[in-house]
Amino acid sequence: MRQTFELTLSETQTAADALAAHTGLSKGRIKDAMTKGACWWTWKGKTLRLRRATKTLYPGIRLALYYDDTVLARTPPEASCVQDGKRYSLWYKPHGLLAQGSQWGDHCSLLRWVEQRTGREVFLVHRLDADAAGLMLVAHDGKAAGALSQLFQGRDIRKVYQAWVCGNLQASDRVLDEPIDGKAAISRATTLAYDPQQDSTLVEVVIETGRKHQIRRHLAGIGHAIVGDRLYGDGKGEPLQLLALALSFQCPLSRKAIEVSLPEALWLEGAADQASNS
Repeated sequence: MRQTFELTLSETQTAADALAAHTGLSKGRIKDAMTKGACWWTWKGKTLRLRRATKTLYPGIRLALYYDDTVLARTPPEASCVQDGKRYSLWYKPHGLLAQGSQWGDHCSLLRWVEQRTGREVFLVHRLDADAAGLMLVAHDGKAAGALSQLFQGRDIRKVYQAWVCGNLQASDRVLDEPIDGKAAISRATTLAYDPQQDSTLVEVVIETGRKHQIRRHLAGIGHAIVGDRLYGDGKGEPLQLLALALSFQCPLSRKAIEVSLPEALWLEGAADQASNS
């Protein structure tokens, strides 16, 4: 069931009581949905998630519950911290975990995962497709978030990816620059290995811009869709074989050079073997 419930309170009462009376849902379901980030409240022009079912609310407050039992039933895959820089941290986001939540909930998002496990504020700095896995940077205060976001917007950060693609792609720093949605987009692909049994190629991709689905669209555009890509390839039920492997940048807070890569245990299958043989 996917349904949106909206109401404006006419009397003082708890969030759970108000929503139970309006929606017909049990308080148990309402509390679960609120904990998972599916409830929002608007007061004095501000709209925020409301997680505490026992919070007392007053007349004029507007509530919205975005209830989707399929979303709420999902169990988030586990993220892991790669490096903690105090004002920001770097995390491994597994396949299927969102970067941030939606109005329907945020319990299956990296931001919520980090918030719950660090007890700190969290701010999104950049994005990574839910279907992809890899390294993500999360800020822990507003100033750090702004400074780090500027790195991504100004192309002052080096982003390296691994991908298994369909077919035999022979490339050495091949520039892929087909515009994405009318905007300039630049990716550079280099072949690391070819698997004749699977007819697939392991490539390293460095991107200079960050358009939506940029790597997926660029590789599919030259006839080598990423293995497991359900949007731009034939998708065979396996996870998208795209991994955000490494980030390097000059930290705008400390002015130190930062280079972070995922440990080999988190690389795409076969990638560590190719690195050891090279």
